[in-house]
Amino acid sequence: MVNTLAPETTGRPAHTPAATEPAVDGRSRSRRRQATVAYLFLAPTLLFFAVFLILPLGFALLLSTSRWAGFDLGDIDPVGLDNFTGLFAAGSTFLAPILTNTLLFALGTVTLALAGSLLVATCIDKLRLQGLWRTLYFLPIVTTVVAVGNVWKYMYEPGGLVNGVLNALGLGSVAFLQDPDTALPSVVVVQAWASVGSAILVLTAGLKSVPESYYEAAALDGAGPVTVWWKITLPLLRPSLLFVCVTQFLTGLQSFALIIVMTKGGPGDATNVAALEMYRQAFSYGDWGTASAAAFVLFVVVLAVTLVQLWIFRRKGEDA
Repeated sequence: MVNTLAPETTGRPAHTPAATEPAVDGRSRSRRRQATVAYLFLAPTLLFFAVFLILPLGFALLLSTSRWAGFDLGDIDPVGLDNFTGLFAAGSTFLAPILTNTLLFALGTVTLALAGSLLVATCIDKLRLQGLWRTLYFLPIVTTVVAVGNVWKYMYEPGGLVNGVLNALGLGSVAFLQDPDTALPSVVVVQAWASVGSAILVLTAGLKSVPESYYEAAALDGAGPVTVWWKITLPLLRPSLLFVCVTQFLTGLQSFALIIVMTKGGPGDATNVAALEMYRQAFSYGDWGTASAAAFVLFVVVLAVTLVQLWIFRRKGEDA
């Protein structure tokens, strides 16, 4: 008699560790191959950053603790922290007015550019031919800084367009770039005007990302335009505003070309900023050590301001 109670075989292979080893080895080889390919693709970029960023940064750090007149690397003379202490020593103009001017210039640029771009972006968001308006406001960005600076420099002259308008209104002429009290604000206005186009593009893109259903719900609740803008539009624009604020502030802190074209840092040191002082120390006075030390001080200021801005916006986002 056939034993029908014999254990049934399923035909499935036994699951043993040895059976999975080839698959694991295959996956490991595949990962290593993918990692190798990834590193090969990254190699040119890493080499670029090493040659044009890391090496110059290390060389600048070396120069900031040395005295060097340029050209001959054998003349590098280590001086420790003397270059840094010299920047803040009694009688030095780096802390005031140079670094103070830098912060005021950046703050003024951000304030005007942010306010102007937010106003313009809000206005053209509901207009027809938005592309045309954005293009017109973007034109200063694609115009060279030298051209922008020279045009505004002539407009600020005693016989220029701005003073012509003031005289027509009976307000009298103003020595915009010759008076220490008005020189820095005058250049700030030009910098804000030249950079407002890029901010408008960012903010208009942010406005387009606001869901239309929010506005429809607000209209059903009877909210007015000001309430809608304050309670809906502005909070949802926070990421775009953060980007504009940080980038404009960084641009302002590192501004150089516009100032050297319009005022060359004058009158006196009224418009002298950190980037211009670095240029003067290195190329006019041959003091590369002081110039490098000033560059690292500016780097610390830029980093600190950026972190503070990110912290403020993040805190506001959590409170919203």
